Amino acid sequence: MTPSAILESALYVTDLDAAETFYRDVLGLSLITRVEGRHVFFRCGQGVLLLFNAEATKIPPAPAARLPVPPHGAVGQGHLCFAATADEIEQWKTRLTTLGIAIEADFEWPNGGRSIYFRDPSGNSIEFAEPRIWGL
Repeated sequence: MTPSAILESALYVTDLDAAETFYRDVLGLSLITRVEGRHVFFRCGQGVLLLFNAEATKIPPAPAARLPVPPHGAVGQGHLCFAATADEIEQWKTRLTTLGIAIEADFEWPNGGRSIYFRDPSGNSIEFAEPRIWGL
C-alpha cells in the first residue's frame, strides 16, 4: 500500500493574524476555521493548509479532550510549494511584486519547469512551480 495524496500540509507561523491576512487576501485561499492563538486552516484545491502557532501545538491535550491530537510543532522556517501553470506563475509574480512582496528566486529547472520563491510574513519559503518539475 502507498498513500494516494497529501491531504494536509502544515506551516508554523509567528503571527496568526498576519498569516491569515496573507494566505486569505494575497494568495486567495478560503478560510476553513480559526482558533484564536492556536491555528488558522485554509482550503487549497483538494487539500488543506494548516497554519499553526508552534508554541500552542506543543501543549498536550487534556486527558478528556474531544480531539486528542498529539503535541507537535516545528522551529524555524518551513517550505511549501503551490502548483501553477507557466501563465499563472507570471501572473503571481506580477501580483506579488505589485503588493511589495519580493521574489527571492525565479528560474527554469534543468529538466523543465519554472519556479518562483517568496516569503510569507513568518519567513516561510513559499513557491509556485509548474508540476512538470517533478514529471507530473
